[in-house]
Amino acid sequence: MENLEALMPREKMQRYGIGSLSDIELLALFLRTGTREKSVMGFSHDLLRHFGSLYGLLSASEEEMMQVDGIGLAKFAQLKGIAELARRYFSLRVLADETLLSPEMTREFLQSQLADEEREVFLVIFLDNQHKVLKHSRLFAGTLSHVEVHPREIVREAIKVNAAALILAHNHPSGNAEPSKSDRLITERVVKCCQFMDVRVLDHLVIGRGEYVSFAERGWI
Repeated sequence: MENLEALMPREKMQRYGIGSLSDIELLALFLRTGTREKSVMGFSHDLLRHFGSLYGLLSASEEEMMQVDGIGLAKFAQLKGIAELARRYFSLRVLADETLLSPEMTREFLQSQLADEEREVFLVIFLDNQHKVLKHSRLFAGTLSHVEVHPREIVREAIKVNAAALILAHNHPSGNAEPSKSDRLITERVVKCCQFMDVRVLDHLVIGRGEYVSFAERGWI
């Protein structure tokens, strides 16, 4: 059997499937070219080592990327294009997937939508009585450390789409997903407001950089 590491990413993918590719090989497949000094595989390896992971690379700012030798406007556009493609894929998937929304899929979707936001954004996923997604909306946007949430607006939107349940989510641009006291208070207000209209709040997830906190998992909902 051939040594998989010796195969170029495209050939390896054709023979063994896309899942056989390492992060370095997958990145090389997208970038296609390296630099004058390094092959695309060597360049991909150095990028992941510098940023720590694919997530670290794709969530890096333009300023952070441009400080790396070999990244110009074209490479920056490629990398941000990959991140945006993934974000749009997850956005469509939660609406089109025939399966029920799983906790893992929910977290992946919310990470793709919120983890890179520079300001706090409050997003709500509206579900039917089978817990399939009806829609998802960014209902409120705020500052670097605060977002003002109006429970009545959430209930109004739930009634409009005939939702039976919903999932709350917002991001912490600082990267630390630990909920604040105000996060817990607003969650309690939303839950109470929804109860009057027989709409269940299944969870509230706080999204940080590469981490999250689930109110449901902590027994707070």
